[in-house]
Amino acid sequence: MADTLNNFLRELQFGKLEKRVKSHLSKVYTTMGLSLIACAIGSYIHMAEIITAGILTTLLTLGGVIGLMAMAPTDNNGSTRFGLLMGVSMLLGVNQGPLIAMSIHLEPSLVVTAFLATSLVFVCFTLSALLSDDRKWLAIGGVLSSALSWLILFGFLNIFLQSKLLFDIKLYIGLAIFCGYILYDTQLIVEKCRSGDDDYIGHCLMLFLDFINIFRRILILLTDKEAKKERRRKD
Repeated sequence: MADTLNNFLRELQFGKLEKRVKSHLSKVYTTMGLSLIACAIGSYIHMAEIITAGILTTLLTLGGVIGLMAMAPTDNNGSTRFGLLMGVSMLLGVNQGPLIAMSIHLEPSLVVTAFLATSLVFVCFTLSALLSDDRKWLAIGGVLSSALSWLILFGFLNIFLQSKLLFDIKLYIGLAIFCGYILYDTQLIVEKCRSGDDDYIGHCLMLFLDFINIFRRILILLTDKEAKKERRRKD
């Protein structure tokens, strides 16, 4: 898989990306592929009722993400950080389990459709960031952080308001924000690599979280649409 990614990057000749950067991106995306597999296993674990999603798995996921970000990469802790990344990925899959189970119950193809749509979005925005010769997308970092803070606030308020309209607005805005984060994080990873930061595990985590957040929102939109169709059939 790593060789395939290297060939893909070599053929596209992304702007002025150096060989070292291309090699680093290959590691990042290969590790991300493994994270997605671990996430899928986590979802299966929930549906098989081996470990079910709940407050404990949410707290463990949050703790794992914080721990991974706080653990500086060294020559000796690479395996530990990789194992922690896989654990976080699996727990994220467990936490997505209820949504995935509901989607499969309505229409089994929804999960595959959401995954393919997310992959297409991810690839398109990644290519846009890598093919850009300048670093213009790094300028949107502050805007994205502010927008995400407001999104979290709206989500908290909606716990009490229970507004479907606010929920839908939050869903679409969140989708746009994380698409923006793909652009920002991709160019940030390239610049970090150029400055000597080869932490492919930490960089993978950034993009993996972007992917999962987009996947979740697309799946919710598709599931909601399918649920409306189901209600119309019954009526």
